[in-house]
Amino acid sequence: MPLRRNEISWNERFRRCLYFFLRDELDSVLVTEALIESYKKFKSKGLEYRFVEMRELKPRAKIYGPESPEHRHFIVIFNEDTLPSEAKNHIRFFDSNKVTKENLAMLSVFDLQDVFHQRMRYFEDAQFVDTLKKLLKADFAVLIQRDPSIKARYRFGLTHFHVRVDWPVANAAEDLGRHLKYISKDLYEKGDKAGEILQQKLYEYYGFHHTVGGRRTAALVAARYMARYDSISTVYISSSEARTLYRTSEQGISRYVLIRVSDADIRELSQIARMDEAKFVDTYLIDRTSKYGVGIFLVTYKHNEHSIQPQDGKIRDLNPDYQWLNVDLQLLVPPPASGDARPIPYSRVYT
Repeated sequence: MPLRRNEISWNERFRRCLYFFLRDELDSVLVTEALIESYKKFKSKGLEYRFVEMRELKPRAKIYGPESPEHRHFIVIFNEDTLPSEAKNHIRFFDSNKVTKENLAMLSVFDLQDVFHQRMRYFEDAQFVDTLKKLLKADFAVLIQRDPSIKARYRFGLTHFHVRVDWPVANAAEDLGRHLKYISKDLYEKGDKAGEILQQKLYEYYGFHHTVGGRRTAALVAARYMARYDSISTVYISSSEARTLYRTSEQGISRYVLIRVSDADIRELSQIARMDEAKFVDTYLIDRTSKYGVGIFLVTYKHNEHSIQPQDGKIRDLNPDYQWLNVDLQLLVPPPASGDARPIPYSRVYT
């Protein structure tokens, strides 16, 4: 598990501060790419965007729907440190999928007319965002982590693309079960049924129903595997079926989605923001139709006593009926372009 601030060195504290700053920047880039650009693609094709229903945002919601080809999908793993070589057994990052000009050309991620320089891999370069967007089009995951060189100990960049996650769900559930003290050693030590339930609870712990598809399964397994190290990691998942940008980190679970904002809510929220309606629409919404506005909705979830380590450290019984996640914050989030505007509380999940 990640070490807390007082448990790390001065240099590691500085690096963590930089990590948090860059993660905020990455949040804005991926919200734009996953949601805003997907919405624009629907509109450009004259298609009706399929908005997320509020019932889909409740913990343990079981929702089925078709994948939307127009909705962008990807996995991004952002690590505070550099993954050790041993992690290659399950997070598949090798020389063959390192972000180099030769590998990008071989896997047809960049067009021949595109110019690629090694410095474009790093956050501080002006071309970093464009490079990241192109890499998101490749299948599997993108890995962003600390530059391993000693001289660049505070530099983060894209190191690998086309990253496969290859760790069994059963192993991830066993690791979580030991961490939460539901088992002492083996996944099936309390019987096959208990082991199956614990695997289902693994999905719930990361904000998914256990019937979700491969991309979300790969992402939660990656998140669980990364949690074994003492550095902070963040996993982003954009799902074309759920039309959602998920984020898992030491802060918990977050979901960004696009929602309809009614005219009545626009009037009420503009008063809360102390703006006239026109200013509010320009600041907080990405579109305004004749019937409603379109905004970015953020829901954060927190783990409860059933999904955190017990204080007494003793092995406990697993009850499948107990819910492991509770809704924490519900916010209407301004688009990244409205950098000075603050999110507004907007309770919608249970209304």
